[in-house]
Amino acid sequence: MKNHIQYLKTKVLWLVILAIVPILSKAQNQQLSLQEAIEKARVYNRDLRIDSLNIAKSARETAITKGLLLPSISATGQFQRYFQRPVFFGLNSTSNSEGISYSRFGGQEITGAQVTLAQPLYNAGAKHEIQRRRLLEKQSRLFHQEREVDVVARVRQNYVQLLVLNERLKLQKESISRNQKALADSRSLLAQGRALRVDTLRAYTSVRNLEPDVLRLTYALQISQQQLSILIGNSPETQYNLTDSLRFNAADSLPTESGTFRTSLVHRPDFQILNLNKDINDKQIELYKSARLPVVSFVSQYQIQTQTNGLRYDQAGYPPVFYAGIQFAIPLFSGMQHVNKIAMGKIERQQSDLIYENAQEQLKTEVKQVLASLYETSQRIKTQQNVSETAELSYSITKYRYEKGVASRLELTDAEFALTTAKSNYLEAVFDYLSAKIELDRTMGKAEN
Repeated sequence: MKNHIQYLKTKVLWLVILAIVPILSKAQNQQLSLQEAIEKARVYNRDLRIDSLNIAKSARETAITKGLLLPSISATGQFQRYFQRPVFFGLNSTSNSEGISYSRFGGQEITGAQVTLAQPLYNAGAKHEIQRRRLLEKQSRLFHQEREVDVVARVRQNYVQLLVLNERLKLQKESISRNQKALADSRSLLAQGRALRVDTLRAYTSVRNLEPDVLRLTYALQISQQQLSILIGNSPETQYNLTDSLRFNAADSLPTESGTFRTSLVHRPDFQILNLNKDINDKQIELYKSARLPVVSFVSQYQIQTQTNGLRYDQAGYPPVFYAGIQFAIPLFSGMQHVNKIAMGKIERQQSDLIYENAQEQLKTEVKQVLASLYETSQRIKTQQNVSETAELSYSITKYRYEKGVASRLELTDAEFALTTAKSNYLEAVFDYLSAKIELDRTMGKAEN
């Protein structure tokens, strides 16, 4: 009876394990399309989230700068206990007396409270600083867009790499399967005395030479899976079943070099940042110049004070004091700091112009290189597609001739190797073409699939 109960417990335990394992497996193996990967990266990528916080930080800094034009109100108070009352000199003294008489007045406890208001009326520096901060806030958003373009390109590149690695692993396993079958046939024929031992050794060597490639591709897939997980903000252990497939449209038209260059200048965030740097430098120069101008403010204060002895505040008087007026500050000399700062700002402006011109020239070379790679890979795909079809036909014919005893084992091995090489080269050409398209979109500042 006990054995029967123990058997039922064991069976139930295994049923529970078998029920949980598929659930856990499904949780770790997610279906993922390229568009879903891009959307996840836009939301959960850690680099993009850091740049989003930089945008919020820059907006706060702009709000802080705006406070320079708003009124400031402060309330202060003080309490002083005098162990010896304050001294006043000159009481009941004559002008020709050598000693100046003094006396002590006031209470032992002095208490006061003030409310002060200061409202800037004219501050050119604050206005230019606010404008500069707004440009820096816009710059932070452009940095985020630049990062988004880069992250989307990396996700697309990684996704395509995974697709190609899966296809290459599948191709390698098919090649091993064909060679294993050839090895089995060679052993059978050798046992019958109808084949040479060298054919069996050659078939065995071919199988063993292909096995390390499977291990290498498997590790490459695991690393690429982890890279994709990190890019889209998931756990590195998450595994994905890719739902998209490799796509190559031979009818795709290639953009012109001049059109790509103009589009890149307009849409690339890094070029917008370089242009924006010129405006920031101009505002910086205006800020340095405004430091020479006066600052005018309206100030006002309401004050209550009292003095008493023995903390008898109930018997003390509380006379108020209230005033309002205009306060101004005019910089007269600052040790040539303003002059040197203005000169430094002009130098930085010249640097921004040269950096932008240099970036334009580099962009021309970059566009030419990307388009050349796109054209070369598109032509290579067409060639490799024909070669792959020819190699497949050649292998089929050689295999038929070998089965009929007309072709040798060496001819079949060479045909199989040529077929595997042709298909592998075709996959490489497709990968290079899709990589060139991704790089073209990155060059043009596109962040969509």
